[in-house]
Amino acid sequence: MGFISDSLGRINASPTIAITNKAQAMQAEGLNVIGLAAGEPDFETPDNIKQAAIAAIHAGKTRYTAVDGIIELKKAIVAKFKRENDLDYKTSQVSVGTGGKQVLFNALMATVNPGDEVIVPAPYWVSYPDIVMLAGGKPVIVQGDPAKGFKLQPAALEKAITSKTKWLILNSPSNPSGAAYSAVEMKALTDVLVNHPHVWVLTDDMYEHLVYDDFVFVTPAQVEPSLYDRTLTMNGVSKSYCMTGWRIGYAAGPEVLIKAMAKLQSQSTSNPSSIAQWAAVEALNGPQDFIAKHNTIFKERRDLVVSMLNQAKGLTCQTPEGAFYVYPSCAGAIGKTAPSGNVISSDEEFVTELLAAEGVAAVHGAAFGTSPYFRISYATATKTLEDACTRIQRFCGNLK
Repeated sequence: MGFISDSLGRINASPTIAITNKAQAMQAEGLNVIGLAAGEPDFETPDNIKQAAIAAIHAGKTRYTAVDGIIELKKAIVAKFKRENDLDYKTSQVSVGTGGKQVLFNALMATVNPGDEVIVPAPYWVSYPDIVMLAGGKPVIVQGDPAKGFKLQPAALEKAITSKTKWLILNSPSNPSGAAYSAVEMKALTDVLVNHPHVWVLTDDMYEHLVYDDFVFVTPAQVEPSLYDRTLTMNGVSKSYCMTGWRIGYAAGPEVLIKAMAKLQSQSTSNPSSIAQWAAVEALNGPQDFIAKHNTIFKERRDLVVSMLNQAKGLTCQTPEGAFYVYPSCAGAIGKTAPSGNVISSDEEFVTELLAAEGVAAVHGAAFGTSPYFRISYATATKTLEDACTRIQRFCGNLK
């Protein structure tokens, strides 16, 4: 490969970012493109959080902070875990990073050795396998059951565990499927893990608050306290608090791991933005009532999109429990001919032809490890979603 490192050659650029960039470039050229690829709420960051950031600037809180977060934010995170998840942590067990992605990256880079296996249920968020491979580990992809909302089943987890397994990554609610594990479903998985004391659990709870239809969120260490000493519980302010650009993620877990993550961060980015940290303090400690208001709108959008996609010829779409994505099957479109004359042989070709013919940008299921599906984010204006789904219906109806 020459000048570029071999480790970088093991990974791919993020497909979701690539498709979002392509859609934005087409829009810049004046084309009528609807981007449904990015996982980003269209709601504004709440004013009290913005004001906390402005106040921090005026108060001169603009200097370096402790590498893995200010003590005020760590205290707010400790309070959040106790209040919402009934988990007890000390501030020395908390790590703050520049977004959830850095926290996951730090945890895996600090613990994974060449040959270590990390179980990644599919469909998965695009970055999990690549971070594992960058660390020199081997992602063990375990397909979730589509008939059960793509969720990892206990028997499949048991079968995937070997003497080399170091981590299980568990994302609930899921990006891309929106599937979330109930307390009963989560307990069935943790019962398996109890019997394998060498396996650590890395949770991605980023969509914790984005759940619908009276669904009750749970996290592994909450359901099975005996896993507490080998669980890293990751979360952040990006999705629930509409703070994607502020870049604050956090996690809590055993001190030995938190210290190792801080050591790595001290030699990479150092501290997250001081201003964003103070905004996150307000997000976690301040009023939470806007989340329920946002969820009411998200649920309406989810139901609209699921209904309209199920009316599209050749598509079937499940109703997810949480997040702001749907993950429809396009199996009925495979083998058909698009308006361009190209035959659609994969979900990647399906989304490529959809973008070309109707100007709707979605992400192909292969990027998330499960085909033939595609992901649509419904975190955008309802009228825009109606337009996009109408275009998808038209596209599917025009396939020969």
